[in-house]
Amino acid sequence: MVLGSCRRGQKRTRGLVVEGGEKGVSFRNSVFLLPLFRCFFCCISPLQTEAANWQLCYSKVEVLFFLKEKSSEVLSLLRIKRLLNYPAALSRWNVDTDFCSYEANPYVTIICYEESITQLHITGNKSAPPLPRSFSMTLLFATLYRLPNLKVLSLTSLGLWGPLTGKISRLSSLEIVNMSTNYLYGAIPKQVSRLTNLQTLILDHNMFSGRVPDLLGELPRLSVLSLKNNSLSGPLPDSFSSLKPLRVLVLSSNSLSGELPDLSSLSNLQVLDLENNYFGPRFPSLGRKVVTLVLRKNRFSGGLPAEVNTYYLLEHLDISFNRYTGPFPGSLLSLPSIHYLSISENRFTGMLLQSMSCNGELEYVDLSSNLLTGNLPTCLISDSKNKVALYSANCFVTKDHSQHPLSFCQNQALAVGIIPHKESKVSGAKATLMIGIMGGIFGTIFLGIIIFFSLKRATMKPALNKPQRSLAEHASVGYSSQLLPDASYILQTMKLGELGVPPYRSFSLEELEAATNNFDTSSFMGEGSHGQMYRGKLQDGSLVAIRCLKLKKALNSQNFSRHIELISKLRHHHLVSALGHGFEYYLDDSSVSRLFIVFEFVSNGTLRSNISEGVLGETLTWTHRISAAIGVVKGIQFLHGGMVPGLFANDLKITHVLLDEHLVAKISSYNLPILAEDMQCEMMVRCSSSGIREPNERTKHMDKIDIHDLGVILLEIITGRPIICNSEVVNIMKNQLQESIAADGIARMSFVDPVIINACCDESLKTVMEICLRCLSKEPIQRPSIEDVLWNLQFAAQVQESWRRYSHSSEESPLSPSLPPQSPVALSC
Repeated sequence: MVLGSCRRGQKRTRGLVVEGGEKGVSFRNSVFLLPLFRCFFCCISPLQTEAANWQLCYSKVEVLFFLKEKSSEVLSLLRIKRLLNYPAALSRWNVDTDFCSYEANPYVTIICYEESITQLHITGNKSAPPLPRSFSMTLLFATLYRLPNLKVLSLTSLGLWGPLTGKISRLSSLEIVNMSTNYLYGAIPKQVSRLTNLQTLILDHNMFSGRVPDLLGELPRLSVLSLKNNSLSGPLPDSFSSLKPLRVLVLSSNSLSGELPDLSSLSNLQVLDLENNYFGPRFPSLGRKVVTLVLRKNRFSGGLPAEVNTYYLLEHLDISFNRYTGPFPGSLLSLPSIHYLSISENRFTGMLLQSMSCNGELEYVDLSSNLLTGNLPTCLISDSKNKVALYSANCFVTKDHSQHPLSFCQNQALAVGIIPHKESKVSGAKATLMIGIMGGIFGTIFLGIIIFFSLKRATMKPALNKPQRSLAEHASVGYSSQLLPDASYILQTMKLGELGVPPYRSFSLEELEAATNNFDTSSFMGEGSHGQMYRGKLQDGSLVAIRCLKLKKALNSQNFSRHIELISKLRHHHLVSALGHGFEYYLDDSSVSRLFIVFEFVSNGTLRSNISEGVLGETLTWTHRISAAIGVVKGIQFLHGGMVPGLFANDLKITHVLLDEHLVAKISSYNLPILAEDMQCEMMVRCSSSGIREPNERTKHMDKIDIHDLGVILLEIITGRPIICNSEVVNIMKNQLQESIAADGIARMSFVDPVIINACCDESLKTVMEICLRCLSKEPIQRPSIEDVLWNLQFAAQVQESWRRYSHSSEESPLSPSLPPQSPVALSC
């Protein structure tokens, strides 16, 4: 039976044919659903003359509702395409696309079951910029809700931004969620715990903050959890002890801290990656099925438990850059499955023998920077083509020059309260000390301190002919808990970001004298409130800056040790980082007379000299100005969150921002916590929109002080004109900035540095100008957070990069020719 076309009022519905018969009903062009409904219902009347056709009508209704469901998924996918700003990978999607037969590719995969979508995988470019400001995570998940049978959702590298909405819990069928490499921020919503079918949750490479939700430990089927490279903080919830199905737990590169819960009951756990956090001090309790264990760059200390020798399935073990002490268990080299072993940068002791055995499958071993003695096992060096063995900075008997003398490891072991292996004859005084330690009559801690200072005095006797000079050779960096009772003072909230920065170490006085030509005046760089500064060149050829601080005898030793520990942690890619320290002692009582702090040397000029003053007639392009600003913000972010209390009021000026040879911005003058009891640091009076800052104001809105100074730096980056810090000048410039933002693109450019006008995207420029204006707000509470500033600058950078790629801009070099003879004029009163 053919119903043909029909009329509704005076309008005719075209192109729709409804066919019916004894075996059912079919509809041509059924994708046009609304006209089909109209045609069907307007054509019911003729059917009413035949009672037998009522059953046919009911069949048609059922088919219509089936088509409605299918079209709802089609329309939902098309709406997702629009929400994702029409990515190239989805360009072929349209109303005629058969999504259940869609050919899979590296960017898009759609899987259906019984004509309903169950898996949706969309992958963008890893460098994808954030989606436009009109994007909404809430709308995205409201659309995904129209895919009721969705079990696998993977949306990676698409520029998604904003908080992860709690509406994700409405997708109750989800089993796998992967939203890595986006710009998601805020807390992980607790509503995720309502996804009772969830087996895999991957949220890597985002900006999530806050604590790991305790309710995640209640997910009954969760087997894979990966949250690496975010800004999560706080301890791992105790509820994780109950995640019986858990096989993979990856939390690397966050700011998580504290003791780990007992994971020994997780019999299925195979991968545990906690790299670059602040966990510790106790080694985690684990089951025996673990295959990969990464504890690198944390706060673990003490010795390794005996249970490690029972991890027979362990293939990859990395415990480097921690504070482990005590004997190194040589049996780790011969674990039946071990392939990779790294214990570098700890304080393990013990004598290794050439005859020790290794697993034949062992491919990589790093024993460097410990206190190991004896001979390197033959099994580590016998097959150098297929095996990497690193062992420098120990006390092995080798022919190369990468080892310390035996006495170094013995003295270092004593300094951290560890008794070294007795390998050679010692003097009567040292033997007496060791017997005293072994006896433990007065307690291990007390005797360790006595031995440390006794040995220090003994090493100073040959130097009595020098007036008040003696330096403890190669002082230990791995301070014991006795020497550093306040080591927990460091806040576990930020990553150290030590990319490209050499390991922190101690320097001998002889090294520093050689580097500065005995502190010759030709090496003198200047003097400030924090001591004298010298330029130096180390034996390996690297340039350094050395700060010399004279100390008083009455200095509290406990606070002194705490500050040294803090200084050793001020290391970040966007700070002029501390590389090490050295001491000089008073000979009469062995107290510290001078402290030397060694910093990396940055020689490519200041940010101002590369913008408003020009370097060799060239200035930074807009792209590299934004990049430098982002670097400054990341440096401030570390200073605010890297320790307790955070470093605020850092006297930020554009002349205090240096650029290295790769144009990476580094903050050179931060509020270094150097022995407050012994020094009177001058009160920095800096520019403020409200005038001179009162001292008691430093206790309020501390983070907003640096935000205002950052606004002044951004102002100079935009205008290209030196700004001498003065409240009146800043207010004038702020008003001009506000007027420029409200103006059109052409008028706005009159406020901008002429050098960058032709290679600057207007949207990118406006974004930076808007966040700069907010930073300069008179009321601290109205200024943005450092995270808000960072997001806006990153958004501006992405917009600029996209514009540069698709335009004819000639901005290829980081430096653009400066405009002659128009030299910049400093703005001041």
